[in-house]
Amino acid sequence: MSEYNLEAPGLEAGEEAPGDESVETAGGERRHFLVSVSALLAGTLAILAPIGAAVVTLLDPLRRGQARGDMLLVARTSAIPEDGSPRKFTVTADRTDAWAKYEDSPVGAVYLRRSGDEVHALNVVCPHAGCFVGIAQDRSRFSCPCHRSSFDLDGVVNDPTSPSPRDMDALDVEVRNGDEVWIRFQNFLPGRSEKTPV
Repeated sequence: MSEYNLEAPGLEAGEEAPGDESVETAGGERRHFLVSVSALLAGTLAILAPIGAAVVTLLDPLRRGQARGDMLLVARTSAIPEDGSPRKFTVTADRTDAWAKYEDSPVGAVYLRRSGDEVHALNVVCPHAGCFVGIAQDRSRFSCPCHRSSFDLDGVVNDPTSPSPRDMDALDVEVRNGDEVWIRFQNFLPGRSEKTPV
């Protein structure tokens, strides 16, 4: 039997064929790189999905905002004294606070006064520091118990030493269906000379 040389032609005994190992190494490195990139992409997508959902959920109240300037039914004209004296009424509305919804919930209060056929509304919050203004005992004026701001029945500052920077905040009023008193309820920032809605 003849002896066959199993080595590659042109190679000395014990020498390996060039490129065999380097081809395997390059292929393994490419495979490792693709697996790493795929794992990185899959991990990034797996992390971004819940983070994106969380951001959308957290910012949802800002996106929705709040409806401002809606007219609200507060009282009937028959409940307001005809002699022009003020009467306090609670303002209720459906409101949303972040994710919670409250139906027919108190959102503030107003003083309503009749002057002939007209109805006037004043926010009960003092423009000085945000306390609730009350009616003086003699019922001739409004008085703030916190810092002694004083207003006449039209809501105008009536004392030069009053710390309030502006008159009481008047609100838009509509009388509908003959006797329904609707107001556009708003709160304003205290401590400022101009009416700035909150």
